[in-house]
Amino acid sequence: MGRFDEQIAAAPLGDGRYRVRFDPQWRVVRGPNGGYLAAVLAQAIRAEVGDDARQLRSLTVHYPRVAAEAEADVAVTVERAGRGLTTLSVRCEQEGRVVALALAAAATPYPPSVEYVDAPMPPVPPPEEVPDPEIPDAFRELPILRHYEIRPVLGHPPLSRASQAYAGGWIRLREERPIDAPLLVAISDSWWPSPYAVTDGLIAAPTVDLTVHLRAALPRPHDWVLIEVRSRTAQEGFLEEDTRIFARDGTLLAQSRQLALAL
Repeated sequence: MGRFDEQIAAAPLGDGRYRVRFDPQWRVVRGPNGGYLAAVLAQAIRAEVGDDARQLRSLTVHYPRVAAEAEADVAVTVERAGRGLTTLSVRCEQEGRVVALALAAAATPYPPSVEYVDAPMPPVPPPEEVPDPEIPDAFRELPILRHYEIRPVLGHPPLSRASQAYAGGWIRLREERPIDAPLLVAISDSWWPSPYAVTDGLIAAPTVDLTVHLRAALPRPHDWVLIEVRSRTAQEGFLEEDTRIFARDGTLLAQSRQLALAL
């Protein structure tokens, strides 16, 4: 078991209950990163489904309070298991207080009645041609950055007062590990907030809810993926971010949307 798998491990306790631990190495500004927390729940969901043919297809997580970097109890309920689709609900608690609520769908592939892809990958140079970036001082000490290699190629640098909240680039886990649903869920919330491009100072952006849709067959071999992150609206103290994640060959692997506070 590699380091990432150790940090998202879900120990079964029976009757759909799991014991997890949110590792401090995934800290952002206020507690564990939301994508990492969602990846831990995805691992518990995978264990409860117990069928690799039923791949995680959709996961929506709400974060009612900041989780502590400590153990937590996860209860996974199979609401319905049909011939090809399993629907689940998840409740995560620490010391009797809810820190995350989730709904998920896991399914086998279905025979398609229609197929189309109108989601081209942005034209960017391959990761091998992008230099190792100079990480801004404001981000260098964040523990989450120790887990990934990044090569920014989209949008503008943080704190540059650009006209659009748009960012992204190549990213991969530092340890060699297949690309699967928990890892893509984690990556969906891995990049710095795209609104940093339009500001000249840091903001905190704790996640209110995060939805991730997994769009391609998994797992895939360890490699770089391209993440594109965009926010179009920040008002009344909330902002949204839309994210797309592509394989090197242009395959759309995942899409996500989150609502976050802008503090």
